[in-house]
Amino acid sequence: MKLRFPHIFLFLVVLSFASFRDFTEPKAVKVLQQMNDSIKAIKTLRVSISALERVEKTFHTANSEIKLQTHPRRLYFKNSTKKIEILFNTGKLNNKALVKPNSFPYMALQLDPTGNLMRKNQHYTIHELGYEFVGKSIALTISKDKEGLNNFKYFGKVQKSGYMCHLIEYENKNYGYVDYVVGEKETVSYIASKLVVNDYLIRYKNNLLNDYGYVKKGKVLKVPNLFCKKATLYIDEQLLLPIAVSLSDDMGVFENYEFSKVQVNSPIKEEEFSKDYKDYKF
Repeated sequence: MKLRFPHIFLFLVVLSFASFRDFTEPKAVKVLQQMNDSIKAIKTLRVSISALERVEKTFHTANSEIKLQTHPRRLYFKNSTKKIEILFNTGKLNNKALVKPNSFPYMALQLDPTGNLMRKNQHYTIHELGYEFVGKSIALTISKDKEGLNNFKYFGKVQKSGYMCHLIEYENKNYGYVDYVVGEKETVSYIASKLVVNDYLIRYKNNLLNDYGYVKKGKVLKVPNLFCKKATLYIDEQLLLPIAVSLSDDMGVFENYEFSKVQVNSPIKEEEFSKDYKDYKF
């Protein structure tokens, strides 16, 4: 699981002036403001993540645990089912990740987090693990949608995975695809950032799921006109952080993430971001 989101500032500006506009759902605006503040306040995070991602016409599932320090970014990732471990420390190993795979050669490898091996069949890179991608996804949705915050609706408080949550939904029925002519030395990720749309959806629509290099200049791509068609968020009323996030396009849900065992700003020892830590298998 996301570096390529220069429009987060626009989201903050829109929210800052929300109270001066006649939004139809002021409660949704207030909760989104509070969620954004909570995400920005995270210094360390321990969390379990259950992911469901559509890859072509099937769904891939994964259950993982992460330890995260936001500044400087340091990450430990573990998928116990697949017996995969990842360690990343900004500025170390030439900013590559140390990866312990569950297949040959069964030894730790230094891999580029944005390269083909680590991104294969993944919607996001390890740089998006955590909560920042949620805030950024909403920021992108708002900045791309002319109606912006008016398309967010508040449905009150509901129980979700043992948490009492605010339920907020976003939907824009004008979602669709338009043509884009590829320029000189453009990758799908660059195009997604430039157009403020979802990277995965461009890849899926144009059969480029595992192509992370330059796209041929002059090639015509079908790109979405919005970041997503629909989004559903369950935001814990105490933590004011998402417990579940679901994004949909014209075909239905294309990614769903659920968060549990959330611990925010509890100390993480220095050695827990080292490959030699006693609980790791690097």
